[in-house]
Amino acid sequence: MAFDLSLSVQTVSRAYDKLTETGRIIGEVGRGTFVRAASDDISTPFVSRKAAGRLLDMSILKPVMDHAHEEAMQKTLRAMARSLPRVVMGGARNDVGTGGSSAARRWLALCGLDLTGMAVLPTNGSTSAMTVALMTATQPGDLIVSEEIGHHTLRPLARFLGLRLQGATVDDGGICPEALDHLCRREPVKAVYLIPNGANPLCFTMTQHRRAAVIEVARRHDLLIIENQAWGPLQDAPPPPIAALAPERVLYFTSLTKCLLSGLRVGYLVVPDHLSASAANRHMVTSWMATQLMTQIADRWIEDGTADALLTRQQLALRDRADFAANVFRGRDMRTSPNGLHIWLPCHDTQEETLQAQAIREVGVAVANGASFAIGPPDRHPGLRIAIGGQSFPEFARGIRMIDAALRHNNKH
Repeated sequence: MAFDLSLSVQTVSRAYDKLTETGRIIGEVGRGTFVRAASDDISTPFVSRKAAGRLLDMSILKPVMDHAHEEAMQKTLRAMARSLPRVVMGGARNDVGTGGSSAARRWLALCGLDLTGMAVLPTNGSTSAMTVALMTATQPGDLIVSEEIGHHTLRPLARFLGLRLQGATVDDGGICPEALDHLCRREPVKAVYLIPNGANPLCFTMTQHRRAAVIEVARRHDLLIIENQAWGPLQDAPPPPIAALAPERVLYFTSLTKCLLSGLRVGYLVVPDHLSASAANRHMVTSWMATQLMTQIADRWIEDGTADALLTRQQLALRDRADFAANVFRGRDMRTSPNGLHIWLPCHDTQEETLQAQAIREVGVAVANGASFAIGPPDRHPGLRIAIGGQSFPEFARGIRMIDAALRHNNKH
């Protein structure tokens, strides 16, 4: 190899040593050197449960939870115990249906969806819906495109499904249509995965004009669009979902987990009618059914007004927390989205991102590095994502002040 590359033997040997150290190759006596298979390890932006016990964990997105949530759950479980639906005990597959249940229709209407020509499949939260959507829209080997910074589980999930993933340039308005068009012209793209409403790390909300431009590119290249609206109706008056603008090619999913209660793992996958059978089959082999106890609780909350009350409570709580953080971080570049579950503090580069995250951790708080969400190069959008919903308000306020103090101290040095 040294001869073929016109390099010294020492240089090639050092390269082999480095590749072995980093786990990219493995040498076996008598057989030779082989490239290792891609690791199945998942790099998550949040800390482990063990580490979380020692830290104030502001790295993972959770909605605010207080006594109102406990009281609502206790009341519902007592009512169900008195008259337990048989489906909770026996279980039943959730048939994909045009229009969905009355509760699903009502919730999805709050999200801005008219379900004409679309089918609804209940799922065990957004992760299940995301998996089924990717499996429905693609085949192993297909190329999908997403924002260059986005959902932290998309990379490993795409790899597990045998999909190729490419990040496209984003700006303050979301994915750039020109970048998406360029990638589609370079090689065939099957689908584009988008987080248009605030839940992305950068806190942007894609404008209606930008949504229309992305749809135009998708129609030009016959792309399917997978739309992640994990926060549901949490935001005030966002632009219409992409699924409402191009229902013939969008697989849309949302859930109650991020906007109402972390433990309420109930979601809805909405697909064009012509994909309903495919989605139902893939949901069956991955989950069999949405857990009936959870879906029954969700249906009751939506129908009796509990969900609306908790949603309003969540919006007010998150708004108060964002205002508090903005006051503490006054003078810093801090980004938020309306009623969002996190704030974003941009950094100049990845070195500053790493140093600031370490400084914050040293004072006892965990935040998420921007590199954890990178689909493209990790240095394109350096910054820190700080979750603001997972603690009581006093604990949240203490965490924000500790972060501010750590950053001030770190900047002095």
